[in-house]
Amino acid sequence: MTLRAYLVDDEPLALKRLSRLLKVAGGVEVVGSATDPGEALRALAAERVDVLFLDIQMPGMNGFELLAKLDSQPLVIFTTAHDSYALRAFEVSSIDYLLKPVEAPQLDRALRKLAQLRELAGSLSARAEFQALVSRLAREFTPPQRERAGRICSRVGDRIVFIELEEVTHFYSKDRLTFAATGAKKYVVDYTISELEERLTSKGFLRIHRATLLNLSLVGELYRWFGGRMRVRLKDKDRTELTVARDQVKTLKEKLGLR
Repeated sequence: MTLRAYLVDDEPLALKRLSRLLKVAGGVEVVGSATDPGEALRALAAERVDVLFLDIQMPGMNGFELLAKLDSQPLVIFTTAHDSYALRAFEVSSIDYLLKPVEAPQLDRALRKLAQLRELAGSLSARAEFQALVSRLAREFTPPQRERAGRICSRVGDRIVFIELEEVTHFYSKDRLTFAATGAKKYVVDYTISELEERLTSKGFLRIHRATLLNLSLVGELYRWFGGRMRVRLKDKDRTELTVARDQVKTLKEKLGLR
């Protein structure tokens, strides 16, 4: 039996990724999605769903607050950029979680668990227990510093490393991988430069080359280069230099307040 799913995440790219993975996994029909929790509430009031894929940290209303406002509680799979210790406790209830960026093996695990829990979730006792948990979390949960406030994650072996965006001097692509460069080291991240550009332009980053996304706050010097291009020298310890494509020189100058 195909499950009807609704997706809620304030990051459009995360929604696209999850929708794509669910389509590949099969057995799940995505009947709707929203980046705004208020819009999701209205949709869920009118639409019956079997499972809700829900981000926890969202502006205006976190995932627990959204659940507390629902009259009917679907099964829930949380998606989050934070491997919070509290999420471990949810595995004993009708809740599971996916750590972003979501990977296919994670999703398969959650869908298998979902199939096992569907019958139990229909009981009155399970629904009451779930509602009590949601209400408590809505009252008590204080969102930690999250990616929208300046973090991005990198998978290092079986670990997830969180990198503060203010420490990233630039992102660049090489050999089909994307790297986040900091003063300390470089990390592989699970996004393309185009995806990062869409996600981080509003956070002080500018694409200065087809393969480079620059943190404007860490520009130390700017000087002319060959062929109408320019070079940027960063404020990191290595005084890293990056080339600015000719068609991006004007935009860079405007962003830096230059004429």
